[in-house]
Amino acid sequence: MPERIYRGRFAPSPTGPLHFGSLVAAVGSYLDARSRQGEWLVRMEDLDPPREVAGAADRILYTLENFGMQWDGPVLYQSQRTDDYRAALAQLESAGHLFGCACTRREIADTGNPDGSLVYPGTCRNGLPPGRKARALRVRVNDTPLIVQDALQGTLRQVLAHAVGDFVLRRADGLFAYQLAVVVDDATQGITHVVRGADLLECTPRQVYLQQLLEYPTPAYLHLPVAVNAEQEKLSKQTVAPDICVANKVHTLRLALAFLDQPPPPGDDLSLAELWQWAIAHWDRAVLPARRTRQAPTPLQYGSIAPL
Repeated sequence: MPERIYRGRFAPSPTGPLHFGSLVAAVGSYLDARSRQGEWLVRMEDLDPPREVAGAADRILYTLENFGMQWDGPVLYQSQRTDDYRAALAQLESAGHLFGCACTRREIADTGNPDGSLVYPGTCRNGLPPGRKARALRVRVNDTPLIVQDALQGTLRQVLAHAVGDFVLRRADGLFAYQLAVVVDDATQGITHVVRGADLLECTPRQVYLQQLLEYPTPAYLHLPVAVNAEQEKLSKQTVAPDICVANKVHTLRLALAFLDQPPPPGDDLSLAELWQWAIAHWDRAVLPARRTRQAPTPLQYGSIAPL
């Protein structure tokens, strides 16, 4: 049987422009695909309108283009794929894997998990309490350990019943949950390798579980260290992470490569195209930093985004 063509993807959420941490994820996934003569797709995870920033999706694509990253095929927008998510839910429901849940986050939090985590206690899995209506749809989990072999972070063993409990696939506001959408989209796009930030490592077993229920193939996973600030907070809109400056793209790309322990030759004589050529030829998974977080360069080193 012929080996499948490597197909990777970068899937940002348009909650703001790219910051250094999201650029690192894009660079890592791009290099892993191109170094294997594979395809690299871009998916816009615009599934949560209340969190989206107007114009952010176009700005993200503008930044990727200006950094010399070229994707294969059209950009996939999750906001245009609701019929596919409904079909996946219908398949799970017909197989008896879903149930309606009336619980609020406050009610789940009040169950008093010792570590403060929101592990669903199974309140509605055998029927709604009297006088309550379903707010969300959850998928039933079990206590069978799920094993994820990550190419960088190693083996992750998780029992979903203990780690998260039955988890939401359609939210109380009617929106589809990320866990469902990402699984359906990876299957639809034929993704064979997922390279992304380690902040998503712990939710990977949920995605593998859904892949099994829906009889989808499971991609190979590699979770890169997440860029954090001096306070060890993940770079994000909430931690006021500065946006990437397209005017300093060669310098910023060098910083991203160094963050991934793929430092290019010293000097500033390489053009952007030459730097990409070098990076693709020298991409080495074996020297990637096998850790979940790593401190990012200071904002002064890569600046903020230039106006469009």
